[in-house]
Parts: sequence; C-alpha cells; structure tokens
Amino acid sequence: MLKIGSLTKFKKINKYYACIVFFLVNLRSMEKKTIDHLLRSTWQAIARMYNEEASKYDSTMATGFALLSIDPKKGTPSTALGPKMGMEATSLSRTLKSLEEKKLIERKPNPIDGRSVLIYLTDRGKVNRDASRVAVLKFNQAIKDEIGEESLENFHNTIEKINHLIKNKKNIQFLILINNKE
Repeated sequence: MLKIGSLTKFKKINKYYACIVFFLVNLRSMEKKTIDHLLRSTWQAIARMYNEEASKYDSTMATGFALLSIDPKKGTPSTALGPKMGMEATSLSRTLKSLEEKKLIERKPNPIDGRSVLIYLTDRGKVNRDASRVAVLKFNQAIKDEIGEESLENFHNTIEKINHLIKNKKNIQFLILINNKE
C-alpha cells in the first residue's frame, strides 16, 4: 500500500515522465515550428550546396565567401574583413593563411596607414571570386524565380526584423519575459 508521501512522489515522477514522453513525441513537430531550426537547417542546406559547387574548383564555401568580401580593385584592410564576414580574428587568420597558401590573395602594406595590411586578390583569386559570385547570383535568381519578388521581399523584411530584435537585446529579453508570463 502506498503512503500519502509516496503517492505524491509517484505523481511527481509520473508527471516528469509524462513531460519527457510528450517532449519526445512532439520534438519533431516542435523543431519544424521554431525559427532557429528553420534558419539553421536552411543555412546547412545552402552551405552544402555551395560546398558542392565550390569543390568543382578545389575550394570551399568559406573560401568563396572570403573572396567575395575582398574588393577586387582596391583591396580590403585585413581589419575590415573580420566584421564584414562575421568572423573572429583567429578564424580569419587561418582563412587568410589558407587563401595565401593557395595563392588566391596577397598581403601588401597599406600605403595610407603603414601599420595595417591590405588584402588583394591575385589573378587566380579573381577567377575563383567570379565563380563564387556567379554561383551566388544563380542561386538568388533561382529562389526569386521560384518564390516570386513579393515573397522574397517579405523574407528580407522578416530577417531584418529578427536581426534588429537580436541586436536590441532589451526587446528580446522583454519579449521572453512576456511570453514566460503567459
């Protein structure tokens, strides 16, 4: 026979397991509904597609992205590349070293500010940059053709709003607090 204390404990354990079962049963549908899951899975699919295309040129998506971030005529200060690409300094250093080893870029002292370095594309780097540019433009055109101008504009507006909310962390924290009260 169960005592009152044991019964309460039993109910708590059953609630706990019921929550776990509910979570596991609904996990798949919950994933499909969350913004972060949709963004992450879409970005992974895009990255796979770009990496497949880049492999034809013995390259990677990251290499293509770096090449696209460098001004093909004036070069780009190395200090501007990190923020432009959303990379930390250590990752950027590795990427630049790899690009240099592949003879896609070269570093030259900045004639205006001798303390900094400008990154220039080599002829080979310009060819790879153009291939990356074409791949990106083709993908963007294919999306526009498939979903239409209006849907694409709505997507851009939505992404901009999400980024704005994230950058303005007070709004996000406020929204989280409101949603937790409901």
